[in-house]
Amino acid sequence: MKNKLGVFVVCLFCQIALGQNGTRRSLHGQVVNSSLAIESGYVMNINAKSRTFIGAGGLFDILAQPKDTLLFTGMAFQSKKIVLTEKDCNEILLVVPLDLVNNQLKEVVVQKELKVKSLGVGSQAIVDMQFEDDQQSTAKNIAMYSDQTIKYGTDFVRIFKDVKKLLKKKEDVKEEEISDIAFVAYSKSNFKPDFFTKTLGLKEDEIDLFLMYCSNDPESKRHLNPDQKFELIDFLINKNKEFQKANVVEK
Repeated sequence: MKNKLGVFVVCLFCQIALGQNGTRRSLHGQVVNSSLAIESGYVMNINAKSRTFIGAGGLFDILAQPKDTLLFTGMAFQSKKIVLTEKDCNEILLVVPLDLVNNQLKEVVVQKELKVKSLGVGSQAIVDMQFEDDQQSTAKNIAMYSDQTIKYGTDFVRIFKDVKKLLKKKEDVKEEEISDIAFVAYSKSNFKPDFFTKTLGLKEDEIDLFLMYCSNDPESKRHLNPDQKFELIDFLINKNKEFQKANVVEK
């Protein structure tokens, strides 16, 4: 009797598992760029926790359904996130345009302080400059109570603004997309590459995909203060465990 009950439970579990993926079907797609052929990278379905490679001609295949979120990352193009619609899933070949990596994004460096190279002539460049005190500078009143503000603390709000300026100016650019890119830039600038490759065990070309995966979690925005670096590390380690469990679909 117990054996029959066990077989029944296993069968029921299999039916549930198949039912969850039963509505997902193979989505044939192609990532394109007007000036460069894209032939490498990753596509990840966050909802299905699966990922696949972008092959020759920018072609990819992945199981998906409407409302699934797909992440696109690669060394040559900017990461992108899209939420699939009914129309997308019914396309014979879903074409996804991607922008090339903007080298200007590398000018945004977040370490102990935020350094943003001037993007043009204007007063803001002077405002952003930081100067050390000298004998002619206004003396600081060290006797007054401090508000604990970090002198060279990371101004994450400015990251959003500067990244937004560097992004392609389009009316349909969502703040969510800007936040995702800013989180990737923030994380990569605050941790050495060894943290991702050795501590987390990621491949170099998986780092952006992993950080985009993390940015999709609302909790990622809660650990962006300079004094919460340990909380961010703990968050990244826990998300890496989920990320590593994602199925890799070979083409």
